[in-house]
Amino acid sequence: MTESATTAAVAAQYYEAMSAGDIPTATGLFAPDIAWHQPGANRFSGVRESAAAVGAMIGGQMDVSEGTFALEFTGGPMVNGDLAAFPVRFSGEREGASMSMDGIDVLRVADGRIAEMWLFSADQEAEDAFWGQA
Repeated sequence: MTESATTAAVAAQYYEAMSAGDIPTATGLFAPDIAWHQPGANRFSGVRESAAAVGAMIGGQMDVSEGTFALEFTGGPMVNGDLAAFPVRFSGEREGASMSMDGIDVLRVADGRIAEMWLFSADQEAEDAFWGQA
């Protein structure tokens, strides 16, 4: 299997699992030492360097958003070598605030696993305001 074919297969599995709300399957595709690049200047910004740390961050986002944080893929994966990009729409609500915006998620596949993930937000300032500081 070529590098692009492997990336496409892993990206499709991730897309299908996340679209179905099957978080355990999606996170099961992560390399144990995944590097997750969360943008911005808020309590969740920065790099997480393990699958466990990413899981804890997502749990924190669910807590802050009172369980409303949602991610929707607005198109399928676009593959280039070991990279795949997805257009997304994400949203959440909490007392006194809400957000809903477009973004791009980019993942890198190595050895058949998601080794790295970068997230991009259409309105980083609004996302930072929603998540707030720790």
